[in-house]
Amino acid sequence: MSYLIFVTLLWAFSFSLIGQFLAGQVDPWFSVWFRVLLALVVMLPWLKLRHLKPALSLKLLAIGACQLGAMYAFYYHAFEFLSVAEVLLFTVLTPVYVTLWYDWLCGRFSPWYLLTAVLAVAGAVVIKYTGVEDDFLLGFLIVQGANLCFAIGQASYKWLMEREGHDLPQHQVFALFYLGAFMVATPALLIFGNVDRLPVTPVQWGVLLWLGVVASGAGYFLWNKGATQVDAGALAAMNNLLVPAGLVVNLLIWEQNPDWPRLLAGGAVILFSLWFNEAWVKPRVEASSRGRLTG
Repeated sequence: MSYLIFVTLLWAFSFSLIGQFLAGQVDPWFSVWFRVLLALVVMLPWLKLRHLKPALSLKLLAIGACQLGAMYAFYYHAFEFLSVAEVLLFTVLTPVYVTLWYDWLCGRFSPWYLLTAVLAVAGAVVIKYTGVEDDFLLGFLIVQGANLCFAIGQASYKWLMEREGHDLPQHQVFALFYLGAFMVATPALLIFGNVDRLPVTPVQWGVLLWLGVVASGAGYFLWNKGATQVDAGALAAMNNLLVPAGLVVNLLIWEQNPDWPRLLAGGAVILFSLWFNEAWVKPRVEASSRGRLTG
């Protein structure tokens, strides 16, 4: 859980940095490509393939292509249509996608975990943001594409490591995750990129460096490693802690007169969903699983 909490705090700044310094100014395809490239460079020195099966390597490539490569393609374009707060708000369905996809991979349906996800969604919905512009529907759909890719990737990684990666040092193979994303980002840049919208200021380059090396290079490894150490319900709830955390950063630094009662109330509901999962849901799911095994 500590990994997920740390990365949540780390990523809370990413939304605002993209919205304030890159969106509408730097070509989103270049931003995606450069960020993925830096993340790959960070993890490449630790890569060891000696004991890794080819099938597992391909799965890691596919997960990275989905969770990072395809997700970023949606995510960065969402800021072309939405504000930072709107992008954050529209991520509320990610926990549901995480829970449902993980259950599908495991060949089961866990209604208790889904309840945790629904509680987390309810908390995020409480955080109301008004002033949605005309392009909100398109922006909403783009964000859902990002949410689906992010959810499918992290749930698949968790499932894969539980089945095939028990004794695998994750830091020695995670570069394949970034390589998969790079294999998506590179042709996308070559086909859709706009060379007239490359970074031009030191601030823009600095933001991209921070996002690539820290938020992506360290962030995604720690997030996915953390995902393997918690159950699906806790992972779903932690996804929605990004909403209040990101909004707090955005409102404190770049916005004025935030609706603090709604923000605090929504954050409290999301925290309650995490406690509810750990204290009530998880023991019952584990007891049910033991009952099926003994039966």
